[in-house]
Amino acid sequence: MLGKAQETMDTYIDSPEKLKNLYKRVLIVVSLSQVFGGAGLAAGITVGALLAQQMLGTDAYAGVPSALFTLGSAGAAFIVGKLSQRYGRRTGLSTGFFVGGLGAIGVVIAAITNSVILLFASLLIYGAGTASNLQARYAGTDLANNKQRAKAISTTMVMTTFGAVAGPNLVEIMGKVAVSIGVPSLAGPFILSATAFILAGLVLFIMLRPDPLEIAKMIEADRREIGYGNKTESLNEKAINKRGLTVGATVMVLTQIVMVAIMTMTPVHMKHHGHGLSEVGIVIGFHVGSMYLPSLVTGILVDKIGRTAMSIASGVTLLCAGLLAAFAPSDSMVLLIVALSLLGLGWNFGLISGTAQIVDSTEPSTRAKTQGKIDVLVALAGASGGALSGMVVANASYATLSLAGGLLSLILIPVVIWSRKA
Repeated sequence: MLGKAQETMDTYIDSPEKLKNLYKRVLIVVSLSQVFGGAGLAAGITVGALLAQQMLGTDAYAGVPSALFTLGSAGAAFIVGKLSQRYGRRTGLSTGFFVGGLGAIGVVIAAITNSVILLFASLLIYGAGTASNLQARYAGTDLANNKQRAKAISTTMVMTTFGAVAGPNLVEIMGKVAVSIGVPSLAGPFILSATAFILAGLVLFIMLRPDPLEIAKMIEADRREIGYGNKTESLNEKAINKRGLTVGATVMVLTQIVMVAIMTMTPVHMKHHGHGLSEVGIVIGFHVGSMYLPSLVTGILVDKIGRTAMSIASGVTLLCAGLLAAFAPSDSMVLLIVALSLLGLGWNFGLISGTAQIVDSTEPSTRAKTQGKIDVLVALAGASGGALSGMVVANASYATLSLAGGLLSLILIPVVIWSRKA
């Protein structure tokens, strides 16, 4: 077994061309899984708040589903990170998707039995699919060099668009399918989520061989052995790495809070003002498309003009989204689409620039574990945003929530300026 591993390592160390081909293959496999993962994620977020509102009979807790599956995503992010570090990306990510699929099945059963307890428990488990969908972006960077990392992240993310845009726009169709088999219409999208998450897990489990993180760790170990006895990392470099982790994590946490809070309550806000499920699906479809579709361009910009500039662009874009959502007439579909599209775009800028900072500041030997821990913070931030969003709207208004989110995003600017001066 060790001989085979050594032979595999030597193959990629001795042949940069083979390593390059493996890198491309990994991107293709991960991208394919993201198509299914995006569909599973988007279908659930479109109707989660509406399902809770229907079962609980109040708006005050409509943000709970988003909070629960992001909270579940937090726990899953840590576990998926640990599994990936120990057994490779293939095992960690596929396990997370399979568990997420089981959670989606649980949501469907909860809707049929009208069990709020089962709904909440299943949404926690459903979060594992969300965590895996997000952490898959790291798998594409394991074999990328410094100038390819943001583009590698964006390549996998842009493929999520196909599933993410299709998911919300299949809400009405899946609702009819659900009703035809005796299931409540709002549970229909979770049938799609279950199928999509399980398919994403199967793609990774079957096709992600050899494992990119395992190859990256072998190459790192070989380089260290060659450079044995040389002190390659100074104390100053370690400080830079810690600062990079801090800034990258802060950017992703703040963008996640703002995005999840406003996104969660938009379907409820629209329903209160006479918009139907198909219109909600269109708005969320544009939003989710904006979260992922610009990724290829964003990745190039992050690699070309820098992580700092794109983090600042994220804060400014989120501010514009919050202001527009707050002051747009509630019956204007066009302005809501623009506001939610800007919200998705600002999140996209923040996630890719923040993720690139994290990858820049870690080594393969500890990368997956560190990334998992940071994604826990990101998921907890989303859970907080989702939980508080319903309370803010119930006690104030959707406009207040949107305005607060836009202003909060401005904190990104002093954070990234501090990182340059430190």
